Amino acid sequence: MNAIVALCHFCELHGPRTLFCTEVLHSPLPQGASSGDISGQNEQAEEEEGGIQMSSRIRSHSPAEGASADSSSPGPKKSDMCEGCRSLAGGHPGFVSHDKETSIKYVSHQHPNHPQLFSIVRQACVRSLSCEVCPGREGPIFFGDEQHGFVFSHTFFIKDSLARGFQRWYSIITIMMDRIYLINSWPFLLGKIRGIIDELQGKALKVFEAEQYGCPQRAQRMNTAFTPFLHQRNGNAARSLTSLTNDENLWACLHTSFAWLLKACGSRLTEKLLEGAPTEDTLVQMEKLADLKEESEGWDGSEEGEKPSSQPDVVEGQELSKCSPETSLMPDCSSWNVAHRRLSVFRSLRHMRQVLGASAFRMLAWHVLMGNQVIWKARDMDLVQSAFDVLRTMLPVGCVRIIPYSDQYEEAYRCNFLGLSPHVQIPSHILSSEFAVLVEVRAATRSSLYPTLFDEEQSLSKYEFVVTSSSPVAADRVGPTILNKIEAALTNQNLSVDVVDQCLVCLKEEWMNKVKVLFKFTKVDSRPKEDTQKLLSILGAAEEDNVKLLKFWMTGLSKTYKSHLMSTVRSPTSSESRN
Repeated sequence: MNAIVALCHFCELHGPRTLFCTEVLHSPLPQGASSGDISGQNEQAEEEEGGIQMSSRIRSHSPAEGASADSSSPGPKKSDMCEGCRSLAGGHPGFVSHDKETSIKYVSHQHPNHPQLFSIVRQACVRSLSCEVCPGREGPIFFGDEQHGFVFSHTFFIKDSLARGFQRWYSIITIMMDRIYLINSWPFLLGKIRGIIDELQGKALKVFEAEQYGCPQRAQRMNTAFTPFLHQRNGNAARSLTSLTNDENLWACLHTSFAWLLKACGSRLTEKLLEGAPTEDTLVQMEKLADLKEESEGWDGSEEGEKPSSQPDVVEGQELSKCSPETSLMPDCSSWNVAHRRLSVFRSLRHMRQVLGASAFRMLAWHVLMGNQVIWKARDMDLVQSAFDVLRTMLPVGCVRIIPYSDQYEEAYRCNFLGLSPHVQIPSHILSSEFAVLVEVRAATRSSLYPTLFDEEQSLSKYEFVVTSSSPVAADRVGPTILNKIEAALTNQNLSVDVVDQCLVCLKEEWMNKVKVLFKFTKVDSRPKEDTQKLLSILGAAEEDNVKLLKFWMTGLSKTYKSHLMSTVRSPTSSESRN
């Protein structure tokens, strides 16, 4: 995070002062702190913690050293500083932490070496301890502008038995130019900075109580009440923060805390590329998850015996597979299934087309796209599951209703993908229906049926697939446009499987957009059939198969989209604009 974190103090003699600041450097060290100034001895003493290396920084001069400081240094002169205004002693090298992951340096010293940064920090320090103060003078506040940066400031008091009112005023400020980023980081910064403040106040309170117990200052001041206060103060009145907390390693600890704060605050927020509104598949998935959550909460409040179990589990866009009663008694049922699935039966649509053949795959894909019931009969549940996982990629999520494996036939209104065991009898009217396709998986009579796939690692070489339907797709039939494009992508060997998957996503989005237009035109606006035919011609979907596909895919639209359209139609503003 490109920001500066600083600890500020309101000195009773010199006013607001910057005590300690940590800045982020993406380049070599700033003025007066070149890489050659770092001694090899300190490099060997580096300590690693959380991916950050910490070491002392040797500088050729320090602004706090007064006479030895360069005349162009932006820091205050030694005569303008007291013990309460100074953090690092004269000649102290400061601190540097190296983040090896990002090659970023976190540099801590009393003042920034760059004159412009010094001016920005100085102005933020003055404002945080004078005019920009929250009610009660202790707490967080936000201020700033485009020219001098934006500041998150948290003021607080530190107990001091020698100070006026027995306390001194401090603030921790975070300065950066990105206003939105700083505002979004408010909860994070508030919690972490509040923790640093609590630790400082806790240490100072122990010192304060010990001093008050040994030599109470309140009674002593009452006895000298008429003596001017300024004459009472000796040189010890201005005390450093290390003296108030009795912690000699205070500045090293603050450097570690500030460096971690800058790194963590910069890592917690990341930019994401928004490619537009959520797709229909995303909206449908969110709706199904919400329905499942409500259903689970409903069953939590009822008895387990009340849940109906006579029907197989069906979820639109999802499937709930179950082991049979016999296999569910096996303790290693799930692990056996996982190991068996590793055989990777159907890996992709291209793989399925190679196994079934071009004509059989086209017939099966046509029925899938038209919304007809696809029935698979096989002993291997994992084989059926893999087939459904591959075929469902051609449909929108809202059009998918799967019963992965059942011991009885289920009607088409309940599922368009149905897996059955071989002994299940299918009604004759279903076998003769043109709205269903049956895929029977049989044991292969000879291994030479699939010579290209015969491999010990391939489980498909032992199967024979028979695809039958009362409505066969003629070879010379044009078919839906999306099916022709899918087959063209599958036959193009220059396209990898991942590229084909992305082509499917684009094709589904293209046709779902046509579905949305048709839905609004026919269901919402209630246009006549003549206008609908003209619209289909414009959309390039006037053929019979394309019209059937659009009508089926219309059932996969999300409830969110439908309710949005209906609410827009009912609103007075929309009716007025239409008139």
